[in-house]
Amino acid sequence: MTEIPRINRLFPDQAKGVKLSEALAFPCDGDQWVRAVFVASVDGAATIAGHAGGLGNDIDKQLFALNRALADVILVGAGTARTEVYGPAEDDPQWWQLRENRSPTPPMAVVSASLDLDFSAALFTEAPQSARTILITRADAPAQARAQAAEVAEVIVAGQSSVDLSATIAELRSRGFARIVCDGGPQLFTDLLEARGIDELCLTRSPSLVAGTETRILHGARFDPPVELELKTLYGTDDGFLYLLYRPAGS
Repeated sequence: MTEIPRINRLFPDQAKGVKLSEALAFPCDGDQWVRAVFVASVDGAATIAGHAGGLGNDIDKQLFALNRALADVILVGAGTARTEVYGPAEDDPQWWQLRENRSPTPPMAVVSASLDLDFSAALFTEAPQSARTILITRADAPAQARAQAAEVAEVIVAGQSSVDLSATIAELRSRGFARIVCDGGPQLFTDLLEARGIDELCLTRSPSLVAGTETRILHGARFDPPVELELKTLYGTDDGFLYLLYRPAGS
C-alpha cells in the first residue's frame, strides 16, 4: 500500500507529519461543500506559458488527486478543459478508500455557454458509464450543439442567456453531488465567487517567481469591494511550498 504523504501544520497550531488526507478532509459538518483548488507562484501566476503544469511539486500533485477523490463531482470551465486537454478523472489507487460506496471516479462537469467543444475528445468518449461527463449550459445555447452534446454527455440547462452558477450548484446537488471540487479555471472561479458559490479555497503557493502576463487564479471584472478571506489552516513542506485553506470571511 502506498504511504500517505505528510505535511506540517503551521497554523492555527503547529503539528508535524499530518497526513495529507487528514489535512485536506472536508468538514465533518459540511454535507454540502464547494471547494476551489489552485496552485500559484509567489507573484500570483497560476500558469507557465499558458498552462497550469510546472508550478506544483509532488505533494501538490497528490493534493490535486486527493481533492478529486474526495469530490462527488469535478467542476471545470470549458476554456480550461480545452487548454489543459481534460479527460475523465483518473482512478488513483492511493485514494481508493475514499471512494467507498461511490463510483471509482467522480464525473467531470464542464460549464460551457456556447458548447464550443470537441465532442469526440476523450473527456466524452472515454468517460466511464459510472461517471459520465456532464455539460452545463444555457437555454439559448445553439440547438445543434445541444443535440450533439446530449449524445455523449448528460446536459444540464442552468439559465437562459447565460449559465446561472447558483442554479448549476443546485442542479448538481439535486443529483446527489453534494461535495463539489472546482479545479479550473480562473473565470469560473471568479463567477462562482460573485455568485457566493464557494465555501473554501485550497491554494498551493509555489516558492517561485514567474513574471510576464500569466493567468492568475481569478479573471474578470474587479471585485468592489474585494472579497475578504479568512485563513483557516496553513501547512508547509521543507521545500518551501505552502498549502492554505481559506474561507470567505463571515461564512
